[in-house]
Amino acid sequence: MTEPAIKAMIQLMDDSDKEVVQMVEDKIRTLGPSIIPILESEWENLSLNPNLQVKIENLIHDFQLESMKSKLMHWKQSGAMDLLEGMWIIATYRFPDYSFAALKQEMEQLYFDVWPQIRENLHPMDQVKVLNGVIFDQLKFGANTKNFHAANNSFLNVVLESKKGNPISLCVIYMWIAQKLGYPIYGVNLPNLFVLTYKQKEIQFYINVFNKGLIFNRVDIDNYLAQLNLTPNDIYYNPCSNLEIIRRVLRNLIMAYEKSGDEDYKAELTDLIASLD
Repeated sequence: MTEPAIKAMIQLMDDSDKEVVQMVEDKIRTLGPSIIPILESEWENLSLNPNLQVKIENLIHDFQLESMKSKLMHWKQSGAMDLLEGMWIIATYRFPDYSFAALKQEMEQLYFDVWPQIRENLHPMDQVKVLNGVIFDQLKFGANTKNFHAANNSFLNVVLESKKGNPISLCVIYMWIAQKLGYPIYGVNLPNLFVLTYKQKEIQFYINVFNKGLIFNRVDIDNYLAQLNLTPNDIYYNPCSNLEIIRRVLRNLIMAYEKSGDEDYKAELTDLIASLD
């Protein structure tokens, strides 16, 4: 369909006949996310009435959500190999114009900030201490304790800009840098807290990134689980998959929108995480 024809259909969404409006909207929806630029262009038309602008906004949002779902399902079906790509897809839920290239560039810059300070033949714990020094003391990343449940803590672009995040977003940044340096550092799904583990052959310890990279051990996890009256389980001690990390990020977002009363966002993400399951 030509652009003038699509624009004419958009204008018909303001028709007084509800059946015409519904028929036109249904037809527009069949055209898919590719028409988002045309919708955005029409939305900027100051001659439109507010009611039509709201309808266009809803269409754009639905198309963007459809695009995000498609990307996330393709990411999963392709093996969920690139965690950074999964985090980027989630960020496009609220920041649809944010590009994967921009995210990679920001993360690469962090790596180049850390890399010059890494020395060879360091003990694993010393490797982590160097990482901690650069990421938390030099680059000033830290826990967003004031707004712990804010949705923005789950969007990596916002965390990179503010340098404040929740446990899992900070862990993703830390882990990505560490793995690019060749360190065997992975995510661990603890109840109520996401942490990292350094796991290689007979060496394993844990890193609480939300507490400036505090190093702890298996006994500490035992004690933590005992405080929560939980039975020890292998998943609380060993690395989890990228898909599990993305699921947890989505659960955090659902909780954030539930607390803020954004029921529409909560419903959309609940449907999305169900499709991943």
